[in-house]
Amino acid sequence: MMLKKLSRFILVALVLLGIGFNGVAKASSNDNNDTGIDEKYGTPVVVYGQTLTSSQKEQMKKIFNVTDSSQVKEITVTGSDIVKYINGDPNSNLYSSAKITRKDKGAGIVVNIVTPDNITRVTSDMYSNALLTAGVEDATVDVASPIKVTGESALVGIYKAYDKSGTALNKDRMEVANQELNLATDLAQKNGLDQDKVTQLLTEIKQEIANQHPATKEDIAKIVDDKLKTLKIELNPDDRQLLINLFDKMRSLNINFDNVKSQLGSITSDIKKKLQEATGDKGFWQGVADFFRKLFQSIGDFFSNIFG
Repeated sequence: MMLKKLSRFILVALVLLGIGFNGVAKASSNDNNDTGIDEKYGTPVVVYGQTLTSSQKEQMKKIFNVTDSSQVKEITVTGSDIVKYINGDPNSNLYSSAKITRKDKGAGIVVNIVTPDNITRVTSDMYSNALLTAGVEDATVDVASPIKVTGESALVGIYKAYDKSGTALNKDRMEVANQELNLATDLAQKNGLDQDKVTQLLTEIKQEIANQHPATKEDIAKIVDDKLKTLKIELNPDDRQLLINLFDKMRSLNINFDNVKSQLGSITSDIKKKLQEATGDKGFWQGVADFFRKLFQSIGDFFSNIFG
């Protein structure tokens, strides 16, 4: 009789556990359901680095959830694209890949590094800043690589994706955006600065340019020096000058920094949303832990009643 009761209890517990996790699995599956082709912005564009092997390309497809090629536009970024878009080295190894999904106006830019262990130098915020400089707005961008890479070449793939989608970006802006990304990663590496600190510096300089509308290179230099002082960042004279030259070049391109400031605000909102979602995930796993705690407590009480 005792064994029969215990067997029934365990069976009920396992059934309930199975139902719970089956519900979670179904919910997860529903979250990833394909909603079909976006008739307003077209299909997402997936860009693969030319150096990828066939197996690595398949790995990228899985990472980007490409199960039906008719639901996305697939292109390859080549050495000639490096020359075309940023005047770079055509012999570069190209592993970084990206998926670009256009969004409604005001959505801002959200960059997800799907393989963070393999993108070693460029952060999602660095990508976002550079893309805004290049003229990319309102999109979700997923970046990945099958092996460890610094990550800079992913920008070229994103530029090509926009070009092939009929939204050509300004070449001068693309080049200065690439310079911005290279300088950001160099500052973090050479000066031992935290990557987020570098991103904060670049972002706040842009925001201050949007506020002040500087007319001269001297005005740019003052903004840079003020931000370096405020953020307590010390740069050698050469790196300080590179920073001034970079933002003066942006100024000369007549980039709408007011619009960039708005997009940066959208990015901030998205980051807050992600933090809230992360908190929600913690709540879910706490619920799972509580379930097991109560389950084991019930089993303990069951034995206590039998043998007590």
